[in-house]
Amino acid sequence: MSMSCARPSAFFVHAHLPAFSSVDRLLVLPPSARSPATTPHISPILSSPGTPAQIGAPQTAAQLTIRPPDTTLFYSRITAHYVCQRVSSAQQDYRLPTDVKPTHYDLTVWTDLDNNTFEGIVHIDLQVNKETSSIVLNTAKLDLGEVTLRSESLEDVQTASSRDFDAENERGIFSFTKPLPANAKARLSVSYKGELTGDMLGYYRSTGGKDGELKYTLTQFEPTAARRAFPCWDEPLLKATFSVTLVSRANQVNLSNMPAISEEVYKPGSADNEPWITQKLSSLPDPEQWKVTRFETTPPVSTYLVAYAVGPFEYLESSYKSPLSGKVRPLRIYATADVISQAQFALDIKRMVLPLYEEVFDIEYPLPKLDTLVASDFDSGAMENWGLITGRTQAFLLDPKTADTKYKQNVAATQSHEVAHMWFGNITTMEWWDNLYLNEGFATLMGEKIILDKVFPEWKLDAEFLGGSFFRARALDAKLSSHPIEVECPDANMINQIFDHLSYAKAASVLRMLASYVGEDRFLKGVSIYLKKHMYKNSVTKDLWEGIQTATGLDIPKMMDNWVKQMGYPVITVTEKEGGILVRQDRFLETGPADPKDNETIWTVPLNLLTVDASGKPILNKDILLDEREKFIPLDTSKPFKLNADTTGFYAVQYSPDRLAKLGQQAAAPDSPFSLQDRIGLVCDALALSKAGYTSVSSALELTSALHNEKEYLVWDAIATNLTAIVSTWWENEHVVDLLNVLRRELFVPIVKQLGFEYKADDAHDIVQLRTTAIEQAASAGDPWVVEELKKRFDYFVKTGDDSQIPGDLTNIIFRIGVQEGGQPEWEAVKRIAAKAKTPSQGLAAMRAMGRSKDLNLAEDTFKFIMTEARDQDTFYYAGGLMNNPVTRRFLANKFKENFAAFEKRYAGNFGLIRWTELSFGGLSSDKDYEETAAFFKDKDTSKFDMALKQTLDTIKSRAAWVKRSTAELTQWLEKHGSSKL
Repeated sequence: MSMSCARPSAFFVHAHLPAFSSVDRLLVLPPSARSPATTPHISPILSSPGTPAQIGAPQTAAQLTIRPPDTTLFYSRITAHYVCQRVSSAQQDYRLPTDVKPTHYDLTVWTDLDNNTFEGIVHIDLQVNKETSSIVLNTAKLDLGEVTLRSESLEDVQTASSRDFDAENERGIFSFTKPLPANAKARLSVSYKGELTGDMLGYYRSTGGKDGELKYTLTQFEPTAARRAFPCWDEPLLKATFSVTLVSRANQVNLSNMPAISEEVYKPGSADNEPWITQKLSSLPDPEQWKVTRFETTPPVSTYLVAYAVGPFEYLESSYKSPLSGKVRPLRIYATADVISQAQFALDIKRMVLPLYEEVFDIEYPLPKLDTLVASDFDSGAMENWGLITGRTQAFLLDPKTADTKYKQNVAATQSHEVAHMWFGNITTMEWWDNLYLNEGFATLMGEKIILDKVFPEWKLDAEFLGGSFFRARALDAKLSSHPIEVECPDANMINQIFDHLSYAKAASVLRMLASYVGEDRFLKGVSIYLKKHMYKNSVTKDLWEGIQTATGLDIPKMMDNWVKQMGYPVITVTEKEGGILVRQDRFLETGPADPKDNETIWTVPLNLLTVDASGKPILNKDILLDEREKFIPLDTSKPFKLNADTTGFYAVQYSPDRLAKLGQQAAAPDSPFSLQDRIGLVCDALALSKAGYTSVSSALELTSALHNEKEYLVWDAIATNLTAIVSTWWENEHVVDLLNVLRRELFVPIVKQLGFEYKADDAHDIVQLRTTAIEQAASAGDPWVVEELKKRFDYFVKTGDDSQIPGDLTNIIFRIGVQEGGQPEWEAVKRIAAKAKTPSQGLAAMRAMGRSKDLNLAEDTFKFIMTEARDQDTFYYAGGLMNNPVTRRFLANKFKENFAAFEKRYAGNFGLIRWTELSFGGLSSDKDYEETAAFFKDKDTSKFDMALKQTLDTIKSRAAWVKRSTAELTQWLEKHGSSKL
């Protein structure tokens, strides 16, 4: 799953980021109903034995069964009556019992788009592992009908004698009179009904089309929402085959994981093979207006990867030829008619990367087809359903004539990421969510770097990976509130929170480190061994290590286990001694040197030592490992040297100030021995170390200044990112911000003058990106010439409607400056575009720009738009604009607090509260902000976003500490630097 349009980096924004479930039709009783004087503690659970669960009138508290006072009262509609739900004070085992295991599902779904409902029946073949008289499975938000159990060994069909529902763990418990014997086979049949909501999880409705009124449905089951669509064993380990049948209006297009094997309009009076279909359609006034679509049976698959959709879709089609078998497979991308023309690029990416994956892994894509469905409403970026990838418009659609280069890269990375999952996650699936990284880390590394680099070598994706994944993961993992890559997931709330930079980007980064150490070819050979051994099965970390160990002969667990099972990463301190260097590892924290209790892990660190020979030619030693606290390495320190060559190791390196200055000079030299990745690493390490108080902020700025003649865009991108981070931290200190903007203008305006504002068709990729970054930085720093040029282009667009003067790569900054420097008319102009954009990329630019006004009245209007008109999936873009605007940053935090109850309701079950928490408070930088934010959440239920809240509070604390520690030094350096230029 992509939590962004390719990465979990953009607040959507894996499967990330990334991107969930809530309790089963659970409503808390009003306070009056919970009064101790009138209502004892009450327990749930039963509907009348053997009767269908239908919606009925609520019972009064007096009618409910009284239970001992160790329970909490809830109100739930799921069976024949409203019943009370009991939540045990003791933590229950979240995993389902293993008495029975599903082997096959026959799933029938009837979709009524007119009334926003769905119904169906599921027949589940079971293998009985242990004698049992009860069946426990997952169900949520469903009204269940008759439950029957057929067993050949008992030669009987039983109806459930009782049914219990555990809302906290989203389970149904069905009891039967006769127990099923061990080793028997059985078939459970359950009919169900549900509502097609706009929640963007389970089986839900979306709206799109030219007028925004076209309705269609699709699924989003990862991680724990298949149970909202049909009763099932909703755990990744419990794989089964699926035969899906969709019943819809005859004019709709029906899609699922597999190709359709039959599709027929229903003939009144005929008998379908599934009696439920005959009974349902014959009860309708217009049965001849419905059709039945049956799909091929899937291979064994986890429930979270099952998918289906119904709607008025159109498609583009291509194909690819398998390099392994020569078989030609059809590839399609579906969308509504108004946007299908923008889907060609994503389809082309799918066509190009599929054969590359087959060659690299020596495993053929196993399904007969691979579709992509583009939806207007989608919670995460995209989802890797086997055979039917799904995702939002911003993830897959672009107009190649107007889309900016970064947006194009994101679309390519998203599609490639999701195709990678066809192997990582679909063919081989993690046993439980604690090993999510086996899916997401690999899809990030393979999909966004290794494979895509073969298609677009000019994008320099190994170096691009550093800014897009590597350093974002390091920033999060530098917090005390971080978590290991392999993290315990005892319940749905925790599962939903681990779709983050650690499961995606840190996992990808440490796997990249391993690939560099053992050699990429041997690494990929080991991955192929791992995949082949666990095809259609489940796996854990040790299975992966065994595959790579087989290919390399190295002790992979010894090297890698602490990187995966422990949180954090080291800073390697380099002390120059006579005859060499002493290197020492300690845990790196954004708050400074770690206390002993937080500094117990010893990582096995590949030091990747780069030196030069007598002629200045670089020599790389990959064999040195630091697997102890400290180590002496013989070395001629009079010659250039650098640890972590190519920035492949997931750690920081601290040099002395003198050595860092020399490294800066050597990196800036025309004949530098340091690679592009080395220079990016030097820039980003310097800032991270200064932010944490290991080194001075002036040393990081001196290094930046030393690179002022740099030619590579990605180094300038790292410089721009780091300077923006400093400005964002000191956002309330006007003097410091003014001085930093002088520095930014000094660095970036000359590049704008050199490259200009016009984009040519034959511009190199680096030139396009560097021009865009330089213009954005110069404009953000308030350069009058650049700002005036951008305003002029925006004004022309507003007056004429002609956007020909707005290059795609400058749309974001032109819209932002137009709103920032304008008033109500400019804001209204981008609002109109946000509501109805020509392309998703233009729409994103408008959404972000709406929050950039300096007028707080317009900020109020933007927030009102968020609350009343914006799609649920898009609110984060508008909020991001408000957060990145220093005038409205605290306004956003306060508005979130004021409207917290509304956000809780709006985003109950998906990623929303996680993202809103990060956006609303992550830009604050004072102790007072920390205290007020912590106090606000003190009496709130934060169980669904607790991890994000702790990390956000850590962010505020570290920013505040940096401001207190470094303001005087930063001001002094900037004033001295500025005066030296006079």
